[in-house]
Amino acid sequence: MPMNTRSRLCFAALKTILALAACLPPFASLSLAAKSEPAWRFHLGPGAAPSGWTKVSADAGYDAGAGFGFEATDGLRQVDHGAGFTTADRPFYFSAALPEGNYRVAVTLGDPDGESDTTVKAELRRLMLSNVTTARGEIVRREFVVNLRRPAILGVPDGGRNSVALKPREQKEEWWAWDEKLTLEFNGARPCVSAIEITPDDRVPTVFLLGDSTVCDQPREPFASWGQMLTIFFEPSLALANHGESGESYHGALAAGRLAKVLSAARPGDTVLMQYGHNDMKVVDVPTYKANIKKFAEAFREKKVAVVLVTPPHRRTFDKDGRITNSHKGYPDAVREVAREEKLPLIDLLEMTRAFYEAMGPEASRAAFKPGDGTHHNAYGAYELAKCIVEGIRAARLPVAKSIIDGLPRFDPAHPDAPGSVKIPPSATSPGDTPDGS
Repeated sequence: MPMNTRSRLCFAALKTILALAACLPPFASLSLAAKSEPAWRFHLGPGAAPSGWTKVSADAGYDAGAGFGFEATDGLRQVDHGAGFTTADRPFYFSAALPEGNYRVAVTLGDPDGESDTTVKAELRRLMLSNVTTARGEIVRREFVVNLRRPAILGVPDGGRNSVALKPREQKEEWWAWDEKLTLEFNGARPCVSAIEITPDDRVPTVFLLGDSTVCDQPREPFASWGQMLTIFFEPSLALANHGESGESYHGALAAGRLAKVLSAARPGDTVLMQYGHNDMKVVDVPTYKANIKKFAEAFREKKVAVVLVTPPHRRTFDKDGRITNSHKGYPDAVREVAREEKLPLIDLLEMTRAFYEAMGPEASRAAFKPGDGTHHNAYGAYELAKCIVEGIRAARLPVAKSIIDGLPRFDPAHPDAPGSVKIPPSATSPGDTPDGS
């Protein structure tokens, strides 16, 4: 859909302002962010958009020139109830082109003449809002923060790597995690979306995630990771930036420029959670693994970024007595040793997943994994592991714990949620290959 002249000028001005902000000292950048106006105000009803808002038609797909639109329009309907809204009988996707950074997103949901049920995911299936229901005539506005990233590594000295070495899967089915757009998925029994507001927000601290296939934003159902579920448990007072990748290790992440990328984006006061191990044990010995952990930790501490170590989760490997066996050998102990030696916070996900899987037992625990897979989780398993991470953050009394959503009960992995109680509507993805690593 062609963009009107005013909208084109606003978008061009925004890109210029954000580019200038990236060159300013930290305090100047914060000052600019504090005065930020919404980059976009999108009206998703069938009528004319209010003053200051951009109308989005349900019959026009994403327009690269305009910089916004629906990724597909099949099945979309715009209903003229009240201010109007867009709905569909299946998941639908909306994107807006924006520079790298953190964005505060507000969505207006509901139907003046009926009920609604909306789940919102961002980028590659990061769970932002879960099953937001409204009664007839109820209209609600919900906010969350989305991190956008690009492969470019900023501030690299001449001759250094200036971009993350993306794997082929990252350039295809995982491209939404790296492209120039902020993409929102609207899902649920009856999603009703009347407005989207997107505002740059560099004031919020960022929690970076580095890890493997059990951490990264998995692109396809039924695979899921704790990293893409973690977002649902935090208030919009921080951003979560998931730089995990399937098949990755400390050694691989260093070689691919993933460490350099996070260092280039992180600011003093940010936090990084690091969980590798599944793949490290295949390529390096325990002493080298320990040395790599310390190398990463020292690089972040020099940047004044808080480092949190996470032991890898168990694989679903039971012995004849119904006890989990440690397929990771001495690698989790190495993580614990580094935490003690370097005085770093530790989240012992290995121990938590032992309690989780054993509480369910050899057969029932299959409900937490992709069928036929003992390493990679489905939505339920990933959701429970994310709860483990939240509980670890609380136990370690990390500063980011203050951003955990109000009223979230304490979680004991030995008493997990029943699989049927976790209802996350599946995304509209086609079957894909098993993630790298095992």
